[in-house]
Amino acid sequence: MGIALTFGLTVLTLVYGFGHISGAHFNHAVTVGLWMGGRFKSSDIFSYIAAQVLGAVAAAAVLFLIASGKEGFDLGYGFAGNEQAD
Repeated sequence: MGIALTFGLTVLTLVYGFGHISGAHFNHAVTVGLWMGGRFKSSDIFSYIAAQVLGAVAAAAVLFLIASGKEGFDLGYGFAGNEQAD
């Protein structure tokens, strides 16, 4: 429950902080939904989705760099999750 609330509040903060700049397109589902609703130009979809994917890859790389500095780090089961390996 705590992790879900943390992610939800983070997205909410980002929408309030950057929504006026980016239109709050933090997820491709938002972009596609706006396009399907006729509120977004078809010519802009590819660039928005490409930017979202590149942003996700960059964020994963930063997370990996931070986590790999911890002693005993193992890229495997449970990476970036709350599951514990047996």
